[in-house]
Amino acid sequence: MPRRTSEIIEKMKGGLIVSCQAYPDEPIYTEDIVLVMARAALWAGAVGIRANSPRDIRLIKSEIDLPIIALYKMWFENTDVFITPTLDACKQLIEAGADIIALDCTFQINHEGKRAIELLPKLKEAYPDVLVFADVSTIEEAREAVRLGADIVAPTLYGYTKETAHIEGADYRMFGEFCRELNEDAYVFMEGHIYTPEDAMKCIFLGAHAVVVGGAITRPHLTAKRYVDLLSGYQDNWRNAERSKHIHK
Repeated sequence: MPRRTSEIIEKMKGGLIVSCQAYPDEPIYTEDIVLVMARAALWAGAVGIRANSPRDIRLIKSEIDLPIIALYKMWFENTDVFITPTLDACKQLIEAGADIIALDCTFQINHEGKRAIELLPKLKEAYPDVLVFADVSTIEEAREAVRLGADIVAPTLYGYTKETAHIEGADYRMFGEFCRELNEDAYVFMEGHIYTPEDAMKCIFLGAHAVVVGGAITRPHLTAKRYVDLLSGYQDNWRNAERSKHIHK
């Protein structure tokens, strides 16, 4: 089935989406830090913003005229699924003004004992016109997300599931497979482990419609920790801090 064409997504072609996220337990956090990040992204020429929580969506939307890929991180016991894990979370993001909803579309088991990807068709049924950004970790999950109606698919969770937790860098060979196989049926974005402009350009060359970058731009404490990790002989893995759960807003 050919992909559903979207004017919003088409305008992002070849561009940078900046993930603007911060949490109260982080050293960079202030009440308006995500808005400051979004201002910087707009100034730099970004074509979109990725942001977390209805509160932050409203804050950014109040000033920044860029499309927002929205997610709502919620941490539950006994599951690694935390990216927009419920239909109510989707509803809150839509009401906050989200342009695109990002979901965990992996095969991981969520807090209800179901595969995370099973929320995708429920969201499409409840909100047929909503644009869905599927966060996956493997090509198999990507195929299934596209089959279920995802408008955008990206390997956002590559390196963050139990099966891929040992991964530190982007898998460009796998991403090339995403692009070759799925570009006719969905928009393929790159997100995850992109640390330099050159990394981003590789992804565009491979066929990415656009590239999402977060930590390398908007999380300086994690950038600093990567340096410290290497300089200390890999004694304190910075990825543990990157993967940590955060306080709910």
